[in-house]
Amino acid sequence: MRKLSNDELNRPDINTFKQQNKNPVYVVLDNVRSLNNVGSVFRTCDAFAIKELLLCGITATPPNKEIHKTALGAEDSVTWRYFESTSDAIAYLHEMNVTVYAIEQADGALQLNEINTQSNPIAVVFGNEVDGVQQEVIDLSDGVIEIPQWGTKHSLNISVSAGIVMWELVR
Repeated sequence: MRKLSNDELNRPDINTFKQQNKNPVYVVLDNVRSLNNVGSVFRTCDAFAIKELLLCGITATPPNKEIHKTALGAEDSVTWRYFESTSDAIAYLHEMNVTVYAIEQADGALQLNEINTQSNPIAVVFGNEVDGVQQEVIDLSDGVIEIPQWGTKHSLNISVSAGIVMWELVR
């Protein structure tokens, strides 16, 4: 085996990427503090051709040097918009008949592998690094998805969670 060069990967340029069909998945960041996490989520949204990234509350927005460090230009290829509150973002998604799931540990949560990805477009909400998804946002969501875990820790880093969930939804 030989590692492929960037040219051999045949990735589209930004203009071509912006025009191509996207997976019917929206990603919502609910007051994410870390600029590195925001940048990582941008890059993962690019990798999985996510429809749109919604940045809410205290979540930083491009242009931003710290976001760019981990996004590596994905902040230019991914369609994104900002909302002052996550509840406004959920209202926007519901207007488009998007089913909204909070990614959290909660009573009655569905396991990630139980989600039906063949229905409406889906939005997934990822929460703050300390407090998770706000209860108000969970209350406005159509359901909660939990990532199964078997270790001693009760959470994953948001950028890791985003990668796991996006992969499961688009595969």
